[in-house]
Amino acid sequence: MLRGTFFCIDAHTCGNPVRLITSGHPVLQGNNMSEKRQDFLLHHDWIRKALMFEPRGHDMMSGAFLYPPIDAAADGAILFVETSGCLPMCGHGTIGVVTAALEAGFIHPKRPGSLLLDVPAGQIKIDYVMEQGKVLWVKIYNVASYLAYEDIIVTVPGLGELQVDIAYGGNFYIIVEPQINFPGIQHWSAAQILHYSPLVRSLINEKVEPIHPQDPTVRGASHLLWTGSAKNADSDGANAVFYGDKAIDRSPCGTGTSARMAQLFAKGQLALQQDFVNESYIGSQFVGRAESVCQVGNISGILPSIKGWARVTGQNCIRVDDDDPYAFGFQVI
Repeated sequence: MLRGTFFCIDAHTCGNPVRLITSGHPVLQGNNMSEKRQDFLLHHDWIRKALMFEPRGHDMMSGAFLYPPIDAAADGAILFVETSGCLPMCGHGTIGVVTAALEAGFIHPKRPGSLLLDVPAGQIKIDYVMEQGKVLWVKIYNVASYLAYEDIIVTVPGLGELQVDIAYGGNFYIIVEPQINFPGIQHWSAAQILHYSPLVRSLINEKVEPIHPQDPTVRGASHLLWTGSAKNADSDGANAVFYGDKAIDRSPCGTGTSARMAQLFAKGQLALQQDFVNESYIGSQFVGRAESVCQVGNISGILPSIKGWARVTGQNCIRVDDDDPYAFGFQVI
């Protein structure tokens, strides 16, 4: 029996893949995108696995469905899918989805140059510039971000003691800054990042469980953000973001940049309305900014923005047939 045929637009945001799935949308139950996310995970997660994992995807694959808006004032809604799960928010994914959807005519803004989108983490505003049918850049006004934990100490086998923070920027990030047992990403290979990240993540999640104060379905630190010196003279920071089982974000990571700015702001190292140019492991850049202060429950945080670009790389039609022994994907770990 044929399970489904999915038409897709493939793109990348500053080097990291985005697959906008333009057909085969499951009907989701729920009053908001957070509830619809839970329904997708419970009843339709085979679609994510089939389209994100090998042999149709790969370890870095990230994608999304564009849905009608929940809020009548909004222009649309996004459900994020990738190898690491069905995320509350994805910055690079949003930039890629907006770019691909606008260029293909799948979204019609109520106000040209601006969008309002419902996502599982809340609602986000978008600014963009489009010329001659091409989106030049996208700026996300992201969900409220905050520093959740400071100075957590874990002992990592083969590495030693590490001190880390956890911050939220749409997902929870374990942030590792240069210290005695970590010299910075400029001194580490991708293999070292891939080796130590799952160990650190496991140790941290055994020790603490971050839970979003306004949405208890958002819990656990899923991403590692390793920092260090930048390659570009105009970058203010650099990171290598680990997600899934063995992925390093090729973009600077939108929710990671938001979490990093929330951490720096809480520690007095970033001012309001100050640009923060963040660099990825391959040297691509996002421009972030702490736009204003806010409250997340009883926690002080910031409302961040992230500006970046994406490029469409092609279109494809993916068939998922359950006669295929690898219909629902696999990983080689």
